[in-house]
Amino acid sequence: MVDKILNFDNTYLSLPQMFYSMGQPSVVPNPEIVLFNEELGQNIFGGSTNPQEWGELLSGNRVPEKTAPFAQAYAGHQFGHFTMLGDGRAIVIGEHINPFGERYDIQLKGCGRTPYSRRGDGKATLGAMLREYLMSESMFYLGIPTSRSLAVIKTGEKVYRDKAFDGAVLTRLMSSHIRVGTFEYARYYGSPNDLESLLDYTIKRHFPSLLQSKNLAAGMLEYVMNRQIELIINWMRVGFIHGVMNTDNTSISGETFDYGPCSFMNAYDLNTVFSSIDTGGRYAFGNQPAIIKWNIAKLAEALLPLLHPQQDRAIEIANEIIDKFDNQFTEKWYAMMFSKIGLVNPATEDRALVDKLLSAMKSSGLDYTNTFSALKKSIPTKESQSKQSSQSHQPNQSNQPNQPNQSHQSHQPNQSNQSHQSHQLDPLNSWITNWTRRLEESEGGLLAAVGLMEKTNPLFIPRNCFVEKALAGADENDYTLFNQLLSLVKQPYSLVEQPYSLADDIEKYSSVPNNYDKNYKTYCGT
Repeated sequence: MVDKILNFDNTYLSLPQMFYSMGQPSVVPNPEIVLFNEELGQNIFGGSTNPQEWGELLSGNRVPEKTAPFAQAYAGHQFGHFTMLGDGRAIVIGEHINPFGERYDIQLKGCGRTPYSRRGDGKATLGAMLREYLMSESMFYLGIPTSRSLAVIKTGEKVYRDKAFDGAVLTRLMSSHIRVGTFEYARYYGSPNDLESLLDYTIKRHFPSLLQSKNLAAGMLEYVMNRQIELIINWMRVGFIHGVMNTDNTSISGETFDYGPCSFMNAYDLNTVFSSIDTGGRYAFGNQPAIIKWNIAKLAEALLPLLHPQQDRAIEIANEIIDKFDNQFTEKWYAMMFSKIGLVNPATEDRALVDKLLSAMKSSGLDYTNTFSALKKSIPTKESQSKQSSQSHQPNQSNQPNQPNQSHQSHQPNQSNQSHQSHQLDPLNSWITNWTRRLEESEGGLLAAVGLMEKTNPLFIPRNCFVEKALAGADENDYTLFNQLLSLVKQPYSLVEQPYSLADDIEKYSSVPNNYDKNYKTYCGT
């Protein structure tokens, strides 16, 4: 049944053979489905997504009919140093076209050694694959372009890192796995024809609207830059830190992927970095815009022979495009921040309002996510004022019998949480006065501000401390907390549609233990 709903069309194999190596996933002793994303399965395959039917296939134990699995070759700058790479523990089992004509790579991650494994074992730990599943789902529901996770399969074998861990295979779906590093590989390890073949293929697959461009390479370079600007601004909007922004982890499609040492920021600080391998802070939260510009410059260098036959002119064309980065990023970043503080029709001078807020948040160590949530709740809308007035005129019902069970009412934050949020904003009192006055002057007033902030600011992100507790529980075969977090990441913006218990969980899992982040580290899992 599974083979009948797979619609493979492996166009990547039309590229010169230098771009891939054929290979088979390793057979594992005892595949067990831990997670299966049934909603994603229905959207992608449109047919039966009974998890048990997929176990053998998604573990790598059975290769589907009418496909030819392969590992991709690529290079990349890792922490600024260029090296030859490739899929060392991943195999694309095929390109599936869904019922809507959308194409997805189906890749098995952690499925064994490939010709690019070097000294690695090609395996993945259960914890690392669960982390990627949770984080990629969180990013998807936050509205940020990302790879998706279809399944996590325990393999029944141990994987050895600093100790023995349960092994696992993750099924990752992406519009493609073409990276900046793929173009670097073509430029520095291939021929001019190889580079041109990759450019033509990428444009046909991802950017067909550019086919009429006079300069295909320049058109793609600018298109990719604009997509990456949008992506990084979205990361900055929710406090996401990728942790390993090497050029081989920068997708041409503009999707977030490779969730190794990633994390979300708690207290606002541009220097926040959690990755154990980023000892110099190269990929810290505040460095992400500069790094993506650097990565785009590396893409431009790889494309130079196709930008113009004369190198000096090719460099000029590349610089003309990249020189647009700073202004475009700054404009779009402030537009995003204006939305976070609810300004519907901002003016240039409102940038000072944003700058002063972030400065105060940094100096007071305020939580990034919770501060914007508290600011939204602090806005005195007519609705909230009416509700307060109504409540003040009602008799005290605390001792009345037969009151409705609270779990059947729409959720309201408890008193202790309201008090906590109020105290959290104390360092911002003078700023709030100016901000509220500005909102009242803005188009749509306070009510429009609330609506804009609700769409822009998540109430929930997967906090580092709870992610680690959930993964520790999963190591002991207890998925209770992991499943709670997975439910919460699917509704990050609003309490309105949520049952009381889930809304209460958002408050519970939004508090971070004091000094937890001080010594917190994330790891690649390799």
